[in-house]
This record gives sequence, structure tokens and C-alpha cells, in this order.
Amino acid sequence: IMDPYVPPEGDARLTSLSKDGVKQQMQKLRQTAASQLAWEFVREKAGICGLGKGEIYGGRSENLLGRKVGIFEGKGRNFFNKQKLHSLVTERCYPDMVRGNRYRTIRWRFVESLEPPRVVHLRCEGVMNRGNLYGQVTVRMHSRQILAIYDRFGRLMYGGEEIPKDVLEYVVFERYLVNPYGTWRMHGKIVPEWAPPKDPIIKTVMIPGPAPDPSEEHE
Repeated sequence: IMDPYVPPEGDARLTSLSKDGVKQQMQKLRQTAASQLAWEFVREKAGICGLGKGEIYGGRSENLLGRKVGIFEGKGRNFFNKQKLHSLVTERCYPDMVRGNRYRTIRWRFVESLEPPRVVHLRCEGVMNRGNLYGQVTVRMHSRQILAIYDRFGRLMYGGEEIPKDVLEYVVFERYLVNPYGTWRMHGKIVPEWAPPKDPIIKTVMIPGPAPDPSEEHE
């Protein structure tokens, strides 16, 4: 991620009337100065309007449902679409999306958007030479989602399907600007230092059986 965006502390919790909220607005103005310089160039090369950020974000999550083990349906079904996922995320993001998901059931659902997605950061730089241009857009997304992860035995490991949670994310999308037919793909996420820690994974263990009686052992 080129020049990562630094989210203001207390985002989505502070108001513009509070003292900390005023400091947040001043910091936002300083951070957007460089983005304004790259805005016109990227819009001319690739176009920002009609990015389809919400569609990309929702699509990559729905295509990450992985291998079903038949917890609710009663039979296994494979929903993993590798080709579709590659069209939605970059080569850097793909390993992070699929690592550790084998033999797990992931149930994710987008409930609603609490605030409209907003572009908060934009950068355009050349890789290796000035003609090899890449554009990166950081989008602030504040939404309500449901996420539940089950292990291969159908036991809940993380989250739950009953209560939705408010999620504030800073998602980075990238596009190769030289290619006129290129598309914006998810490149990564920015996790601020002040973000609250995630809920721990629920560890499941096998219940030990009764201890064998030495008198009942057989060869």
C-alpha cells in the first residue's frame, strides 16, 4: 500500500462539536491535500465515478464462503469460486483472503450501510518507471454485518449469526491505470492502532472419554 492512510482516532464516535472532533477535522484537511493532487489525474486516466466499490466489496465476501461442510443443509456443497475471487482482489490480497479457510464454513451477510462509502485517500505512483502507473483509493466503509465461522465439525469458532455488528473499515482498492480495460480490485485493509481488539477465537477440544480399566485390557 503506497503511503497508507492514517485514520483519525475516534472515527465514527466523535462529533464535529467536540474538541477532539475539531482536531479530527483539521487532521482530515491536511491528509486530503495530497489526494487532491492525484484526483484529477486518476479521474482522467481511469475514472473514479462509478467505481462500484460497494459491489466489489460485497462480491469478494460472498465469493469467500469457502467449502461448505453441510452444517445446515445436511450435505456438503462447494461455493468457492477461485476465478471470481481473483477478479475482485489483487494478487497481494488473495493469500490473505483464503489463508486458513480450508475445512471451515464461513457465513457472512451484509445487513445495511450505516454511512455512505466515502473516498478518504487517493494516491497515484509509478512502479519501476513513471509510465507504469498504479492508482490506489482508500474507501471508508461503516456498515452492519453478520459473520460466523465454524470449524470442520460444525462448531462455532468466531462471531455468530444472530446479532449483527457495526463494522468500520478502511478498504484499499487498486487499479493498473495503463490498462484501459483494467478494473478496481480490493488490495488490502488499513487497521488503525486505536482499533479495538477482535474477539478471540473460540477454541474447541475433544471431550476425553473414560479412563480404560487395566483389568479389561486385551492384547
